[in-house]
Amino acid sequence: MSTHTLAAPRMRGLQDRLWAAVTDRDEHAAAAVILTALDDGIDAETALLDVIAPVQARVGTEWAANRLSVAQEHAASAIAERVIAALAHHPAVRTEPRLGRVTVACVDKEWHVLPARLLAEVLTLRGWQVDFLGAQVPTPHLIGHLHTNGADVVALSSSIPTRLPTAHAAITACQAVGVPVLAGGAAFGPDGRHARRLGADAWEPDARSAARRIADGIAVPSAGRQQIDDLPHLGDQEYTLVVRSRPQLVREVLAQLETRFPAAATYTEQQREHTAQDIAHIVDYLGVALYMDDDELFTDFLAWTAGILEARRVPAVSLKPVLDVLGTELKDFPRSTRLLGRARTVLDAFLTTAGHHPGAFG
Repeated sequence: MSTHTLAAPRMRGLQDRLWAAVTDRDEHAAAAVILTALDDGIDAETALLDVIAPVQARVGTEWAANRLSVAQEHAASAIAERVIAALAHHPAVRTEPRLGRVTVACVDKEWHVLPARLLAEVLTLRGWQVDFLGAQVPTPHLIGHLHTNGADVVALSSSIPTRLPTAHAAITACQAVGVPVLAGGAAFGPDGRHARRLGADAWEPDARSAARRIADGIAVPSAGRQQIDDLPHLGDQEYTLVVRSRPQLVREVLAQLETRFPAAATYTEQQREHTAQDIAHIVDYLGVALYMDDDELFTDFLAWTAGILEARRVPAVSLKPVLDVLGTELKDFPRSTRLLGRARTVLDAFLTTAGHHPGAFG
């Protein structure tokens, strides 16, 4: 049964039953939803992309709204992985490979594996020989695999924008050995602009379009391109210097936080640990925005963080002293100064909308 002929109420019913199973942490019930649907005539690709994938997207949304804990989100993702594995081994969906070879991998330190896993399964269903390397694949290991096994194309996945510098290295390394790269995942932007900036040979927004693009063929890249060729602004060294200063920047912000935001003095040890992690993430996103020379990578993350903090009953105004201290510490870095200034404007707008006085603690 094709995706287009499956009635919307039936689709919603399947999604709701799967949602109930994963949030109850009932792996057997979750698998039963999908395997029964296969037995009832739903094709495997529909089950993967129109039932499992939307439920996992809902898991992420509910976590962001603080209606699911980190543990619940991780449990739901683990169950989804197991259900996909059960689907892949169902006798009705086995497909003999008749096309070329595709390597599917997540960039190093990228642990959001589900989008890559979904693509790998879709390609397998469509008749490709797929080498699925999973999450967090170091670039040297990826290149070693290509040398040993070959591939018509590498499908490279990343969900977190801070992995873009690593993705860039992986893209150029694959191309250097003559293998084209199709990039996918949220890290590359909803329109793929970061994939294009990093020189990927192709980008697609989802598994179906990626499978079609691979089937159409992707040209073998020309060798000899360097990362600096794609991003000449890296010549100013700001990215390198900020990334190297990350530990010191985090320590300095923490040291000044209680003075600039007195409520921090009452934080528990766990709250202090979470605060340090939040500050580190802010520095990481500042770094990747410098790498890509893209202000929105930083300002969008800051607005998202403000929303997450508010959902967890932490005042988003606590981000203002973080930006202020970073601004002081990085005052000699013009691009960093620009990014931090624009981030403060975005934060002020958020606080005004949320009902906070934008000048508080300013």
